[in-house]
Amino acid sequence: MTELNRPVPRASMDTEDARTARLLTWLSLMAILALIGLGAKAWYADHHTHAWVLWAFSVPMLANMAWFARTGNQAVQKSGMILVVGLLFAYLMASGGESNTGPLWFYVFPPLLFYLTDLKTGTAILLFCYLIVVVVFQHPNLPLVSTEYSTDFKIRFFATLTFESLFCFVLEAGRLKARSELMAMARSHEQAARTDDLTGLANRRDMQSRLIVEYSRHQRTGHHFSIILIDLDLFKVINDRYGHDAGDEALKAFAVLMQGVIRQTDVAARWGGEEFLILLPDTSLLQALTLAERLRAEVARTEFVFADQRLPISISAGVCSIAKAGSVNELLKQADVQLYNAKEGGRNRIAPRVRSLEDTSAGSAPARP
Repeated sequence: MTELNRPVPRASMDTEDARTARLLTWLSLMAILALIGLGAKAWYADHHTHAWVLWAFSVPMLANMAWFARTGNQAVQKSGMILVVGLLFAYLMASGGESNTGPLWFYVFPPLLFYLTDLKTGTAILLFCYLIVVVVFQHPNLPLVSTEYSTDFKIRFFATLTFESLFCFVLEAGRLKARSELMAMARSHEQAARTDDLTGLANRRDMQSRLIVEYSRHQRTGHHFSIILIDLDLFKVINDRYGHDAGDEALKAFAVLMQGVIRQTDVAARWGGEEFLILLPDTSLLQALTLAERLRAEVARTEFVFADQRLPISISAGVCSIAKAGSVNELLKQADVQLYNAKEGGRNRIAPRVRSLEDTSAGSAPARP
């Protein structure tokens, strides 16, 4: 039975990951240039130790960029960025930077943190940073703490940082919600583009792409596959005599019956109008013929009823294996020829001919080769 509930295309996620990686690379480069510039300013202001520390932080930032360029590991790139920036801000908080303005750089951290992590992780890290700030503010005599802040600065800093953090949280939550809705919409549109509205089966477009994929697998591995092209016999008579509603119900009923007969690995599609196509991976011609005959026999002994009227439904089918064709187009053409032969031979039959399952003891779907 075909499975049409698919995730968002991997290409879309790859594009987003690539965009994030480029953004982080540019942010890292800008941070390195800023550290070099601020370090130079501190040096000329005779804050030599501060200058050397700022320059030193550019080294792990550059190493993180080089590691990502070598490995392409985005998780390490994000974690490295957060760690280096977090340590830098901890240093600026403890040292005060120049003129006790170091904590002001901390405002860069919340938006970066929420962008690189999820809301829960970002909030946890931010709360930990708040704890460090409280410790530095309340205990200026601790080791590595070399500055003291005024009460007015502390109040203003916490108030503005809290406002910014909440604002970033709300914006990121909105962004993630919008992204989730867009992804759900993309999944819905993709499913609609690949699904037949009436029967719920794969449509012609989806089946064509599956055939191409299966043919590529055949070329790589040598695994054979087969197809069954099916037509509901004299379907126009049903529409003319019983109405188009009856014809639609017949198509839906046949689709349900067909899905109950084929294997889980097989894919059924509505090929167009009253035609259906079944793709059978890892299946030889003989096995495909056996399955097709079993389906024909099942349709022949099933009563299709609409508005208390029995609908005269039977099927003809043409079967072909990739072993008999050199391309997907040739495979489809040969199946179409076989379907024509079946209909010319009197309908309600399979071509090439195979003994009816009613005359054999085979009562299950063909086994895998």
